[in-house]
Amino acid sequence: MTEPEATTANYAEAHAYVGVQTGIVHGDVNIYSPPPGASPSERFEFGVSALDGGIPGKARELIGEAVLAAGLTGNRVCFHWQLALVSGRTWNEMPQEDIAALRHAPIGCDLTGGDAWADGAKTVIRLLDAAGQPDTDLRPLLKDFDGLGDPQRGMILRHLEPFLDGPLKDEMWSRALEEAQRDQMAEDRSERVWKFFEPDPAPPRVRPVRPPDIPTSTWVQGMVAAVVLFATAVNMANLLVRDLQLFTLLVFLLGIGGGLCAARAGAEWHFLTERRLTKDKEYRQPREHAPRTKADGFVGKVDQHFDRYFAKYVPRNTSRSDWLTGTAGIRRSIRNEIVEVYREQRTGAEEITWLIRYRVSEVRRQWEQRTLWDYQRELAAPPAIKVVTLLGLAVLTSGTIWTVGFAVWTSPASAIGSMLLALPAGATAVRAWLRITMERRRYAADNAEAAKIQEGCDAAYQRWKLKLADKPTDPDMAVWLDRDRKVLLNEALHHYGLSMSDMIAHAFIEAPGSPTKRARVRNGPRRYTRYRLLLFLLTRDGVRQLNADLDFKRGTFHDRNRTNYRYEAVAAVRVRQADDGDHSFELALVNGELVKAEMLAAAMEELHVDETSATVSETTLDAAGLGHTLHVMEGIAAEGKLWIEQARRRRAQP
Repeated sequence: MTEPEATTANYAEAHAYVGVQTGIVHGDVNIYSPPPGASPSERFEFGVSALDGGIPGKARELIGEAVLAAGLTGNRVCFHWQLALVSGRTWNEMPQEDIAALRHAPIGCDLTGGDAWADGAKTVIRLLDAAGQPDTDLRPLLKDFDGLGDPQRGMILRHLEPFLDGPLKDEMWSRALEEAQRDQMAEDRSERVWKFFEPDPAPPRVRPVRPPDIPTSTWVQGMVAAVVLFATAVNMANLLVRDLQLFTLLVFLLGIGGGLCAARAGAEWHFLTERRLTKDKEYRQPREHAPRTKADGFVGKVDQHFDRYFAKYVPRNTSRSDWLTGTAGIRRSIRNEIVEVYREQRTGAEEITWLIRYRVSEVRRQWEQRTLWDYQRELAAPPAIKVVTLLGLAVLTSGTIWTVGFAVWTSPASAIGSMLLALPAGATAVRAWLRITMERRRYAADNAEAAKIQEGCDAAYQRWKLKLADKPTDPDMAVWLDRDRKVLLNEALHHYGLSMSDMIAHAFIEAPGSPTKRARVRNGPRRYTRYRLLLFLLTRDGVRQLNADLDFKRGTFHDRNRTNYRYEAVAAVRVRQADDGDHSFELALVNGELVKAEMLAAAMEELHVDETSATVSETTLDAAGLGHTLHVMEGIAAEGKLWIEQARRRRAQP
């Protein structure tokens, strides 16, 4: 034993918070679960996807239904059916009916012809036969194998390795390792992996523009007041014409013209002033903090994203405190807008992270270009408007006083009556038409501002979608992870001075690393940005255990630790499953040492109608190879070293 004391090696405690992280679910991608009523060929294609995705149990189920139940045949069907039967397990783990199906596959699937799939299927047969005959000359077989094209050669290397023994196992391992090392970072992996953990972006929305708020009563007041003013003006002009007061009539008309100019310019002045005050209020630092929201709710997550990006996108040559203080108002405004337009749309906060990031980056750009407060200059009333307004009012006032004076002198009753009607009508007209004009201008300005924001968001949305266009598929992720496992296995073999044929068996435990992100496709296994891998090597002398953290984006391993123990030291192996979906692996040694790993943390994620937490967990554990690992480790715990000899005898049985 490497540790004489009774200890617990727990690989879950440091990752405990992972279980409360929300995972990304690519719900529009369904490659693993056929729809109801799918044809045998459709079920077969879904089974092929499951095999490519490293989910052998699901692949056997779907391809088996197509082959055994529906009688689907063909060279390609035969090849995939063979690999599905052997993938992810050893000969000892196969039930007798699967062994019979494997031997019967060429006949049952009507293997004929000489295409690439037929060559692959025949090579699988020859490899399996050679594995049971240690004295077979491998050179012709390996030559034919090396002559296979893709994807047949790569698929055989990936799925058939556990079934092989002796020199053939070493030969195939050297080829599998060469491929894994050569292609571990292939297909631009380091620049694409992160995209799998990004949600499909929600299309951009902006707050709908509020229509002009002009009640019918305001229109009625404005029209009636305008008619009354027109009537009193006509009456005053008639009085002046009747008495041949042509100069006074000219002054009266000039006064009316000045009033119209003052009304037009004054309305513009008022609109600009009110618009600027509204913007100032929007951008001003809030006096009170927003009420606290649940961190795991939509609004709470939006707040977290705003906190993150405003803290991250600090402009150049600006202190963080000045930036956060100076943008508190606009930050609140954008946040409220996004919450308002997305909150009731069943949109996850992760789906609009790109939009929050873009809006924050735009605020930073305007800050750096010193245009964030340009609205104050743009909405400042020009001096000309102020001059026209004041001069117009002066002309209106002078003309009115001059005209009324002459009209009262010539016709007191009519003039005074007109003035008594004109004064309240004028006040009513100004109030009504000012509201009508302001609402129309406000609506037009809001529309123009919203259109500008929408245009920028649409462009950012298209750029982000283009950036995510080469997001890896789930089978891509499975292939990369398989290559990582082979690289780590080779490291362990090299460290202990072992060859593949020296090992009785090997097994992996996959646990989420820390910190990590999680994502999956619909009905697919959970994938992580970081893994904690536990590798068990079973040799004649005992168990060699290597633990390492995998940075999946970079394909690098960190924080390795190793331990060794005899078979007799293994007391028990168990998997604990909690009601919340948490799965943990425990290996107990006779001295009290406990090796633990949290394979599945309790997950909070969206489930589609054809999913359950149990099926997602089952698929994830299938992809991780838990069945094979438990078969190996439980056999050791139950039978000790005797399990090795019994396994060899079972393997030798025809």
